Amino acid sequence: MITIKSARELELMRHAGRVAAEALRAVGAAVRPGIATLELDRIAERYIRKAGCLPAFKGYHDFPATVCVSINEEVVHGIPSLRRLCSGDLVSIDVGTVYQGYYGDAAATFPVGEVDPEALRLISVTRESLQRGILRAVEGRHLSDISHAIQSYVEKNGFSVVRNYVGHGIGNRMHEEPQVPNFGSPGHGPLMMAGMVLAIEPMVNAGTWQVETLSDNWTVVTLDRKWSAHFEHTVAVGRKFPEVLTML
Repeated sequence: MITIKSARELELMRHAGRVAAEALRAVGAAVRPGIATLELDRIAERYIRKAGCLPAFKGYHDFPATVCVSINEEVVHGIPSLRRLCSGDLVSIDVGTVYQGYYGDAAATFPVGEVDPEALRLISVTRESLQRGILRAVEGRHLSDISHAIQSYVEKNGFSVVRNYVGHGIGNRMHEEPQVPNFGSPGHGPLMMAGMVLAIEPMVNAGTWQVETLSDNWTVVTLDRKWSAHFEHTVAVGRKFPEVLTML
């Protein structure tokens, strides 16, 4: 069931979203060659707890960390470890927070040191596809208008969108209805209403859209091992304009 958030619920989600965005910014500022991904996780957890929130991912279906850290061909759900970032890497960070029972969710991909221009283009296209999807999050539009805006922009630029993993509704649970695919024809699915809150998150691959999960049962990688990028915002559907709850 798709829920419409009250003014009070939206206020709580604004706080959760702001802390998620601030934690993501703090982690992004620490990204550099030589840092261990586990240290990025510690930075995020310290920030989230100091801000009066809880890490949403830690313990979720037994996930062992505060953030997901996915490097290069890793699409999502990478587990922080002693692995150190190298110059030329791309690293995607996904952060979730809980404030008084309500969730915020945000992600971004960062270049590490000097990065290949095509990898930087992958980041830029993925970020822009998210913005194009967000602009469609207004009352009266169909949910698939978001999906189509993302897919059409990504494919026009020669990349592909992951189909196995999608965005989602969010509120007092991390994952709520509806699912928000990053692909599809416009004019389909439920009509959006003001007060719906969506986690919109394009996952964009340099090669095939197909993925597989590694033996740790978490880390999702591209099937052809070409690189991937991931951006996400928590967005409240508005009557005329969307409100990005994870925007600083």
